[in-house]
Amino acid sequence: MSSARVEALRKVLAEQELEGLVVTNRTNVAYLSGFRGSAGALIITADQQLVVTDFRYFTQVAQQAPDFELVKAEQGQHRETLIATLKDLNLARLGFEAQAVTVDEHNAWTEEIPANTLIPTTGLVEELRQIKEEAELTAIRAAVELADQAFAHILSYLRPGVTERDLAIETEYFLKRAGAEAAAFPPIVASGPNGALPHATVSERAIQPGDLVVFDLGAMKDGYCSDLTRTVCLGKADAMQQEVYALVYRAQVAALEAACPGRTGPEVDAVARNLIAEAGYEEAFGHGLGHGVGLEVHEAPRLSSTSEDTLKAGMVVTVEPGIYLPQWGGVRIEDLVLVTEEGREVLTQAAKPSILLEV
Repeated sequence: MSSARVEALRKVLAEQELEGLVVTNRTNVAYLSGFRGSAGALIITADQQLVVTDFRYFTQVAQQAPDFELVKAEQGQHRETLIATLKDLNLARLGFEAQAVTVDEHNAWTEEIPANTLIPTTGLVEELRQIKEEAELTAIRAAVELADQAFAHILSYLRPGVTERDLAIETEYFLKRAGAEAAAFPPIVASGPNGALPHATVSERAIQPGDLVVFDLGAMKDGYCSDLTRTVCLGKADAMQQEVYALVYRAQVAALEAACPGRTGPEVDAVARNLIAEAGYEEAFGHGLGHGVGLEVHEAPRLSSTSEDTLKAGMVVTVEPGIYLPQWGGVRIEDLVLVTEEGREVLTQAAKPSILLEV
């Protein structure tokens, strides 16, 4: 697995006229090598693949990254060992991940390595990560199933008087008990007016009859993430709640149909955004329609008006339109979608319950 990914990266490096790449983004380190330690860097050249780390991870590297040559660093000497190794390679054009290297780190490198040989790069590995392999899809499907189960479970706990925090804690507890490594992100439980915050922080607010409640949750399984959002109303929904929910539902269904190979991020985003705008809620949908999911819960590609991405078979993306009205609340519905050669497969199986939840 890692060898095929490294070879794909080597082709990219040749196209970029780079003799090597220093990989310091931890997610990219794991993707290319399998090594999941908390400290370490990769060096990929045309004929070498090295992992630089310290004593804590020597055995872990042997287990997780057997195709890589281990460069042993003394504890606390990662930077010095990495710089010495790079200097010894004496490459004329060495790429580095610009978004993962601090100014301080770069300054230290250029004390020993000519600055004009260090070439900043952006997204070289992330672009490879967009197309999921079968093993990755298997892990994502398992993470999706756990999230589906967690949503069904948490509905049984939803009643007047229970707090957002209690529901979020129960969600995380269920996910771990069911086999998740962890929640993919801190669950969002946003009730009543808190639903107007797309990334609300759970509070001690008690759920009240008539509240809209937005649940946003995900699981991590074998290193891969899922992402799911559902909105319900506790008790009898009023006319406006029904109107907004129905609109978001229609926008989401239309965007799901549009998520197929060859469509661009802006095109798919516009399908949902135009429906919402035509109904008079343009200003209430202020985030992008969706994003890629894999080793990270937010990664490329992006479905938004500013995206430069085009959907391809093998990509996994969210489709999550929403409407957010201050002091009133919000509605968001989100599914995880695999783009296929024929169109799309909606991976999420959690029920989209009627907005009305009887209590």
